[in-house]
Amino acid sequence: MTMNRNISLYEAIGEAEGLRSIVESFYPKVQAHPLLGPLFPEDINPVMDKQFLFLSQFFGGPSLYSDQYGHPMMRARHLPFPITPRHAAAWLGCMRRALEETGLAPELQAAIIERLSGPAYHFVNTSEEET
Repeated sequence: MTMNRNISLYEAIGEAEGLRSIVESFYPKVQAHPLLGPLFPEDINPVMDKQFLFLSQFFGGPSLYSDQYGHPMMRARHLPFPITPRHAAAWLGCMRRALEETGLAPELQAAIIERLSGPAYHFVNTSEEET
């Protein structure tokens, strides 16, 4: 499969249904991760719902997150949590595994990881030495 530049990532992954599959595959991996799991609440469902809303618009779909919560301001929303480069890499690793599990084409997986890598590292707010 060659990525068609005329469609959004949201469309390429299968819109809401495809995105929901990714989110549902992703969060159990995050919860089980020794570095990431402690940062998340035991009831992960509200987090999953917000991630679905955010990624919908981030990947070029409907602006569900902004419609419900206003401007995402994701860096500011993540400031209360100590996020190191290791956290960002671990988060992306969990996403890679989730994408593989959902069976998306490798070039689509790569495009998604590329799109998410910038924000993942933009959220870093703590050096490794501070943890």
